[in-house]
Amino acid sequence: MKKGLILKSTGSWYSIKTSDGKIIQCKIKGKLRTLDLKSTNPVSVGDWVDIELIEDSNDVGVIVNIHERKNYIIRKSSNLSKQTQIIAANVDQALLIITLINPITSREFIDRFMAAAEAYRIPVILVINKTDLYDESLILTLQDINETYAKIGYKVIETSVIENKNLDIFRSLLDNKISVLSGNSGVGKSSLINTIFPNINLKVGKISDYHLKGKHTTTFAEMVELPFGGYIIDTPGLKGFGLANIQKEEVYHFFPEIFRKAQTCQYNNCLHLDEPKCSVKDAVLTGEISESRYLSYLSIVDDVNTKYR
Repeated sequence: MKKGLILKSTGSWYSIKTSDGKIIQCKIKGKLRTLDLKSTNPVSVGDWVDIELIEDSNDVGVIVNIHERKNYIIRKSSNLSKQTQIIAANVDQALLIITLINPITSREFIDRFMAAAEAYRIPVILVINKTDLYDESLILTLQDINETYAKIGYKVIETSVIENKNLDIFRSLLDNKISVLSGNSGVGKSSLINTIFPNINLKVGKISDYHLKGKHTTTFAEMVELPFGGYIIDTPGLKGFGLANIQKEEVYHFFPEIFRKAQTCQYNNCLHLDEPKCSVKDAVLTGEISESRYLSYLSIVDDVNTKYR
C-alpha cells in the first residue's frame, strides 16, 4: 500500500503522486463511492489517499482509503440527484485576483468569494492587479478597498506585471503552499503566473483556457506543481465560488467583522436585518463596518432565503 496526493481528476481516473515521486493512475474502489452521499465525487484534487497497485503493474492502482481532510471547496452540482461536488481538498490558501478596470471586479463578487473561503476555513489573500492602469480616481478606490479589507484582517497586495510591482511578494505567497487561484476572466491571473513561472507556461495556459470557456458541467480541477515547492489549483467553474448547504442564520459567521460585532446585539438570534438594538447595523451607520460589505451580506442572505422558499 502506498500513500499519495491526488493531482488531477478526469472523472473515472485520478493521477496520484506517491511519496517516492511516481505518478500512478488510479480508479476508486467500489465501496468508497458510497462514503459521501451528498457529493457527486468521493475524492478530489488535493486529497491524500492510500492506493494499492494492480498486480503486475507499477503505474496503475486502486484508491482504497481517503485520509481526513483539513478543509475542502464545494460547488453546487449539475447532477440533480446530488447536492454538491468537491473540487479541491486540503487547501492552504485562496488568492483572489481582482482588477478595478479591464475588467471591473465588483465588491459583491469579492465579498461572496471571501465569505465562501471563510465557510470552507480557507485563508484568503486579495491581489489587486493591473495597478499600472489606474488613474487618480481609481487610486482612491484602490486605497479604499485596501483599507476596507486590511482593517478586517485580510492580507492585501497590489501587483502589476507591466511595472514588475510586488511580483516577488506574490511569488513568495505561493512558496510551499497549496493555493487556489481565482478571479473574473481577464484579471491577469495567467499573466501573473506565466511571468513568475515561464517554464510552466503551457500547463497553466491550458488550465486557464479551460476556465475561460466556462465549462461548468464537467469541472475537474488540476494541481500544477511549482518549481520551488507548492502547488497552484486553477479551478474551472469556480467563478462564483458559491456557498452551498448553508442557512441564512449562518451567513454572518462568514463575515469576520460582522461576526465580531454581532456578539453585542440585543438578541442572540439577530440576523442584522431589521431587529431592534442591532450592534451590526449601528456599526454600519458609524462606518465601523463597511456599507458595501453589509450590502453584500444582505444579498447573500436574500439568496439563501430565495433558495429555501
